Amino acid sequence: MSAIEGSTSWARAGDNAVSQINSALDNSRTKDSLEETEKDRVMRKLALLFAICAGPALGHEFWLQPTAYRVAADGRLTGDIVNGQNFDGVTLPYVPQRFVHFKDFTGDKSIDVPGRAGDTPALDMPALAEGLNVLAYHARYSTVDYENWEKFAKFAEHKDFGDLLARHQERGLPMEKFKELYARFSKTLIGVGNSEGADRRFGMETEIVALTNPYTDDLSEGMQLQLYYQADVRADSQIEIFEKAPDETVTIFLVRTDAQGIATIPVKSGFSYMADAVVLREPSEEKAEASGAVYETLWANLTFQAP
Repeated sequence: MSAIEGSTSWARAGDNAVSQINSALDNSRTKDSLEETEKDRVMRKLALLFAICAGPALGHEFWLQPTAYRVAADGRLTGDIVNGQNFDGVTLPYVPQRFVHFKDFTGDKSIDVPGRAGDTPALDMPALAEGLNVLAYHARYSTVDYENWEKFAKFAEHKDFGDLLARHQERGLPMEKFKELYARFSKTLIGVGNSEGADRRFGMETEIVALTNPYTDDLSEGMQLQLYYQADVRADSQIEIFEKAPDETVTIFLVRTDAQGIATIPVKSGFSYMADAVVLREPSEEKAEASGAVYETLWANLTFQAP
């Protein structure tokens, strides 16, 4: 499975590579030892990297998940890139080929998140500065193939894209075996020391901006988020909220933005939150020709915790 329901031949190729390498390693190991050598570990890591670079992501949502949402002034920022559903998924390693940028912003300062291909956790660095650190990840484009209209229609309904069938037919598109192009724009808020500061736009094509600092502001009236697409706010648009309790129970609910693209999220102390919103559009002629895709989706994501 990829970022949305469907399958791709590249994903199957990646899975096959992992399976073949793992099988070869298992068979080559002596029968009287189950100890994994350093060479084995390197080969498994290479297999995983091949699978990730060759194929799209594995689940619906794609987010940054800090080990801790608040750290000491001299603490480190650590966390994972996660792909999955319902605020639960598979952690992915640091792979530079998979992103356009991966940065830490605080105030007017920014720095690239350092790492080597295959590093897990993908985020492991000193904080750029005391205050609110915003980690931003812009993934490169991937594609997903749909075998039939029904799978795409379920996704479209879930993400509130309206009645696409008429438009699909007007464009003369096939009802089966068509392709989608997608990109991810994910952020997370980490409070360092005094946690002071504010989120802002960082130039991503679609983006969720926290108008409330969850670590310093009063949350009794909720957490305000503003949704953007290109230079404009997204008015009357759906944001899906995933609320994770301390016992890992997840509750999902929907909110809509107002005329200014703002939505207020009710939050609970000690719970962590993920906000997710998707833009659907026709790909440009250049992108369509290069990828074979007939649809393009842009995914905005933001994670934070309510203290």
